[in-house]
Amino acid sequence: MSTHVQVVERQFGEQAAAYLSSAVHAQGTEFAQLRERVAQVDAARVLDLGCGAGHVSFQVAALAGEVVAYDLSQQMLDVVASTAAERGLDNVRTACGMAERLPFADAEFDFVFSRYSAHHWRDVGQALREVRRVLQPGGVAAFIDVAAPGLPLLDTHLQAVELLRDTSHVRDYSPAEWARLVGDAGLVITASTRQRLRLEFASWVERMRTPEILRQAIRALQVAVGEEVREYFEIADDGSFSTDVLVLWAER
Repeated sequence: MSTHVQVVERQFGEQAAAYLSSAVHAQGTEFAQLRERVAQVDAARVLDLGCGAGHVSFQVAALAGEVVAYDLSQQMLDVVASTAAERGLDNVRTACGMAERLPFADAEFDFVFSRYSAHHWRDVGQALREVRRVLQPGGVAAFIDVAAPGLPLLDTHLQAVELLRDTSHVRDYSPAEWARLVGDAGLVITASTRQRLRLEFASWVERMRTPEILRQAIRALQVAVGEEVREYFEIADDGSFSTDVLVLWAER
């Protein structure tokens, strides 16, 4: 019987190279915000939590003292390490493990950044408490992830298509859920903004190697939903759609 950890490792280990070249993961206006904040602290220590193929790490490395790229998938981390070496980023190191159990000392980091990772975490509350623990007093965290709509009708559709596409999906949280979870972990929200993200269907499912039967299920669901769902997610004839992304800043 597979544990959630094993499902995540299986889903993402084989996809490491695809995530490195993914336009969705390699591009984003939030990168400029991350770089700006890191540049304000001399020799900053940064944790890239759930780093995937390392896009955040590569964006901020030149401005930081050290970046730790941390992920559950060793194959992802191997891609990060080899890419960092190719780019001459010798201050990027990798570490493997779960978000809920960080192998770092208290107050070890100036920044913890997490981008498109939290929706895979088994226990977001515990992970956020760990984020607070490893942040220095006054340290800054940024979380960037797909955001669920507050309306149950829309929320249910998003979670359904996410799970059909990727069996390691746990939940996209709404901005209200994020606010509660972050506050409960002892972090103070300083800014919260929403963006729209367009997902091209073919590359979205191919990146995860979604089986054909599940791709068909997603398309059937998109066709069957009511007009309000279709309009909110801007579902196109080819299955491409748009979703909200939350960019949330918090401090310890």
